Amino acid sequence: MRYITTFLILFLNWLIWSGMFDAFHISLGVISCALVTFLSHDLFFKEKLSYRNIVETVRFIKYIPWLLYQIVLSNIHVAYLVLHPKMPIEPSMVRLETELKKDLSLVAYANSITLTPGTITADIVDRKHYIVHCISKKVADDLLAGDMEKRIAHIFEEAGYKED
Repeated sequence: MRYITTFLILFLNWLIWSGMFDAFHISLGVISCALVTFLSHDLFFKEKLSYRNIVETVRFIKYIPWLLYQIVLSNIHVAYLVLHPKMPIEPSMVRLETELKKDLSLVAYANSITLTPGTITADIVDRKHYIVHCISKKVADDLLAGDMEKRIAHIFEEAGYKED
């Protein structure tokens, strides 16, 4: 079941992102998705597909629009900083403490930080601390507020998450 689910997820993404629906491109998609599925089927689902996996997937899909909104807001803020005549950029390195425990939630949090313009996860010191480069004090303050961490915790049912 993991093979089929992984293949379908990859192939659906292939179709969406390629935009090519002729026989040649679809056959390339099938071949490459089958190869990737064979090599990495256990990355998506380490255990058998369960209700918890489905709930996490649905929550993550609901998280994506919020993350995209944050990316747009951050783009506007970075553009403001760069285009402002005085360029009020105040770069800093911020040490974030996290309560997240699961590997997948730690990675999702670090990637979400890095995807947001004006921030880069520079280092994961240990499983409880991140070092993040922030372009301005506002960006650092927003990150320290912890909204992103709470949302990631909710997806993966970590400590302090809220029910839907």
